[in-house]
This record gives sequence, structure tokens and C-alpha cells, in this order.
Amino acid sequence: QVQLVESGGGSVRAGESLKLSCEASGFTAGGNCMAWFRQTPGKEREPVASIYTYRGSPTYFGSAKDRFIASTNDAGNTLYLRMNLLKPEDTAMYYCAAITAPPGPWVCGDWPGPWNYWGQGTQVTVSF
Repeated sequence: QVQLVESGGGSVRAGESLKLSCEASGFTAGGNCMAWFRQTPGKEREPVASIYTYRGSPTYFGSAKDRFIASTNDAGNTLYLRMNLLKPEDTAMYYCAAITAPPGPWVCGDWPGPWNYWGQGTQVTVSF
């Protein structure tokens, strides 16, 4: 059974940085898709960045492409999100998601995509 555990959220001021982590357990051998999504109350969950864990390059969505950096560890079981120059509008619950054993890396960039595993989320709050 795949489990995803996020960490690294917190409260910061605008312009500061945070690094989120998502540790996955239960992955089988081979590449998987991992992604960050975020959600604020009353709004739909939106993608932030996704990546294929075997030598993949990240795909960014929305405003994340200019300020955020997604990466994985060499083992492909930990996903990171380095968030720079944070803005108050980045305030949200950030969720980690995974697709196991996709037919190919192109699946990771699809939205909404078949994201079938989710973490509990980590809160990021950015104040002025």
C-alpha cells in the first residue's frame, strides 16, 4: 500500500522561502509520477508541479514555474518543492500525490490525471 507523508509547511512572510518534502512508501520498482497540488478553502485543488521519478524533468503549472522548483531524491521516493519568493496568494494546503507504475512519463504532466494516492497535506501560510 502506497503512503505519502508531507512535511515542511509553516508560516512565513512574503518574499521568504520554504521547502516541502513528501516521503513515499510502498512504491514498486520503476518510475512513478509524483506531484504537488494545493487547495484553499472554497476553491478546487490545483496542480503545482509534477515529475516522473526516474530521470524525469518537472512540469509546472500556473505561477509555480517562475518561483518553485520540484525535484526528487535519487531513490525516487521523496519529492521536494522548493518555494521561493513566496506570496500571500501561495497560502494553501499543499498535497502530495502519486500515480504508480504509469505507462510512461507523459502521464505525469496530464491534468487532472489519474492521481490515485494522496497525502494528508501540509499547510503553508504566507503573510504580508
